[in-house]
Amino acid sequence: MRLRKKPWVSGALEEYNDIVLIKDLLCAKTLDAGANLGEEMQKARDRMKGHWHEIFDRTAPLHVELGTGKGKFISEMAQRHPEINFIGIESQQDVLYYVAEKIREKELTNVRLLVFDVSHLLEIFAPGEIDRLYINFCDPWPKVRHGKRRLTHRTFLDKYSIVLADGGKIFFKTDNRALFDFSLEQFAEKGLVTDKVTFDLHKSDFADNVMTEYETKFSGMGTKINRCEIRFP
Repeated sequence: MRLRKKPWVSGALEEYNDIVLIKDLLCAKTLDAGANLGEEMQKARDRMKGHWHEIFDRTAPLHVELGTGKGKFISEMAQRHPEINFIGIESQQDVLYYVAEKIREKELTNVRLLVFDVSHLLEIFAPGEIDRLYINFCDPWPKVRHGKRRLTHRTFLDKYSIVLADGGKIFFKTDNRALFDFSLEQFAEKGLVTDKVTFDLHKSDFADNVMTEYETKFSGMGTKINRCEIRFP
């Protein structure tokens, strides 16, 4: 479902400059008169790629969530694991505002947020820079012709294989069984190792699950949650 635009969000995000990065990439009007948007975007991405430890001002494992929703998952994970640097990537600026609110409320210093298109991951992360990727309840794109847009399609897996460090993993959750079955096929096709597969997470023996807003709502209605972990050999 497409969210209604909130015109006040751009201004409100100014309060979160320490958490939300590269807002200057969101809209050309934020640039100086006569500036080249493409050049500015490239400079911003170059400042990130291979430099995330500098951005966080410390060396620590880097975990990235692809699609934050309203931030329940990433804020709770960051609170539980202060020893890890977290990046949340979301395509919708309006949604990211609520994530930033949660991060500030919890006074977390180990999270940075981006409004960014996941398909361009290689432009902001260097090879082997990420230790773990989280994909939680991504858009299932149910129509066959939209298969390449699914975040577990092999074209995305090729990109993840570059940015993930040796031993890096993907943690994947979805309530959509068709997407989960498709994903397992894609993982097998690419020769990936799939661990801890469950088709009903909340009745499994997995003990350290942090739920998203979506998961909380639909699991409470009895929807089964599928989960697995993926390793790149």
